[in-house]
Amino acid sequence: MIGAAFQEGLEGFILYLEGEKQASPCTVTAYRADIEQFAAFVYERRGPEAGPGDVDTWLVRRFLGWLNQLGREKSSINRKLAALRSFYRFLLREGKVESSPAALLAGPRREKRLPRFLSYAEVEKLLAIPAATPLGLRDRAIMETLYASGIRVSELVGLNQENLDLEAGYARVLGKGRRERVVPLGSQAVKALRDYLARGRPALAARRNPPEAKALYLNHLGGRLTVRGVRERLNHYVEKAALNSGISPHTLRHCFATHMLERGADLRVVQELLGHVNLSTTQIYTHLSQARLREIYQEAHPRAKRSEG
Repeated sequence: MIGAAFQEGLEGFILYLEGEKQASPCTVTAYRADIEQFAAFVYERRGPEAGPGDVDTWLVRRFLGWLNQLGREKSSINRKLAALRSFYRFLLREGKVESSPAALLAGPRREKRLPRFLSYAEVEKLLAIPAATPLGLRDRAIMETLYASGIRVSELVGLNQENLDLEAGYARVLGKGRRERVVPLGSQAVKALRDYLARGRPALAARRNPPEAKALYLNHLGGRLTVRGVRERLNHYVEKAALNSGISPHTLRHCFATHMLERGADLRVVQELLGHVNLSTTQIYTHLSQARLREIYQEAHPRAKRSEG
């Protein structure tokens, strides 16, 4: 349960996120859940009358410590702290509180983990599996699009038919913060999309009355495909290809960036294609590529390996 004062502040915050900030539905949902969890924490410890203005830095610290005791991931704790900072900035602007108890707090340091990616041979193996059925044509087009463009799976399921220019080989994507960018598709993705649009999508669209007119990718009932649906289909092909578990649609985004850099693409170009605001976000792929280069060197150079004995 949450108190009335928190509920009022939260509803105003959600309207601010959706309207002024034009945050993605995923961000709005996550931030709502984060604030509700914190409000419930305050309710249990300070009572139903406690509002956002009754919270001090010590209580926020207790909340973060409680999350840590529950075994929450560091990334999850940091996101909840970010949600609280954003919530209190909004309340400060609206004159609902006098200060932010979360402003000066630092979240737990996250371990820098290199993203997983597949070799080019593994990607080819994965892309060769879908059959020439309506769903198979759709799934091949999905995987080809993810690998060719590096777009996020949320961006993929948001694509409409009008966002494609297959003659030019481009797609117009609406990314985080509602920032629009144009991404290239490549000849193989264009071919897969043409096949899907000619023989796959019409068959899927016929399963719904009235047919879905806008969405590019349809589910088995003819409606817009969801992020969860893409994950489930990819898991199916990963299993059939006998690849390591833990591969997600985001893995194909990692493959796109890594393979581009390994073949000499400029980091700034990859940053633009991925839709990263900060170059530092893209730079993790340079570390990954350097690790791969060292691995190749160790295998290929005759004097790189240590002699045994």
